[in-house]
Amino acid sequence: MFDQNHDISVLNSLIETTIDSIDGYQHSASEASNSRFAESFRDRASEREQVVAKLRDRVRALGGTPESDGGLLAAAHRQFLSLRDAVTGSDDGSIIAEVDRGESYLDSKWKAALEDTKLSDETLALIRQGYESVREGHRQWEAVNKGLSAAS
Repeated sequence: MFDQNHDISVLNSLIETTIDSIDGYQHSASEASNSRFAESFRDRASEREQVVAKLRDRVRALGGTPESDGGLLAAAHRQFLSLRDAVTGSDDGSIIAEVDRGESYLDSKWKAALEDTKLSDETLALIRQGYESVREGHRQWEAVNKGLSAAS
């Protein structure tokens, strides 16, 4: 027998972190000078919104209330980045590096959830499905970041 409250807690943690990812992608899309990057950021944000919707549906099905906001630390981090960008200016390379860093963090959160042996099979299957988006985003921006670093 699984603990619904544990499933809800893990799902809400993933929702919160993934909302931070969406916000990060939307911010990055508005800052990027390369239209190809900006479009990729918007596409990834949209994809993550679909992942969050599915996680929220599962939380509701379990009788819980899904998270509606990202994390407080992420909001503070975005404010710091905005301040830094205003002072130093941002370029696509620094934006990609921040996206890659955020994707690494998100990837680790989702991997930890996948290793949680207390989750129900249905919740774990949903997390596995959502992780496909996270893993692909992490691979994409890690490769782009390495390519930009090698070119500099």
